[in-house]
Amino acid sequence: MNRFCMLSFCALVLLTAPAAADDLIAAGQWKVTTNTMINGAPLPPQVKARCLTAEQTADIGKTFGPAMTTVNSDCARTEYDVTGQKLKWRLQCKGQIDMDVAGEFNFDSPSHYTATVITKGWMGGMLTNDVKTELEGERVSECQP
Repeated sequence: MNRFCMLSFCALVLLTAPAAADDLIAAGQWKVTTNTMINGAPLPPQVKARCLTAEQTADIGKTFGPAMTTVNSDCARTEYDVTGQKLKWRLQCKGQIDMDVAGEFNFDSPSHYTATVITKGWMGGMLTNDVKTELEGERVSECQP
């Protein structure tokens, strides 16, 4: 389960595909609140600070898109779309652990976004993990040195 959670987290943080942001999100210090439910059980909310540079905000696909490396699995992006203020992607992995990870981000202003990432994992054809992560990002200031 810990490996699965770490892989799910990697899907949220690491990225692969470029896309133009065109002022969808502002550079600066962000407060990101994460609410996660694993197999129907909620985890305590987590709040973390994240500094986004102008380079990172210029490429939302690279900053918020999917990427995952797994042991004994092959992963492929099966969906990727940036339309208006939304980024939607899907990553599927086949191997020792089969995974389906889908994310949808709504950049409702340059200083606020919400997102949902759903991760499902199967072993031996049986669903072993069903994770729903809801994120809210709020720009709070310039990045601190």
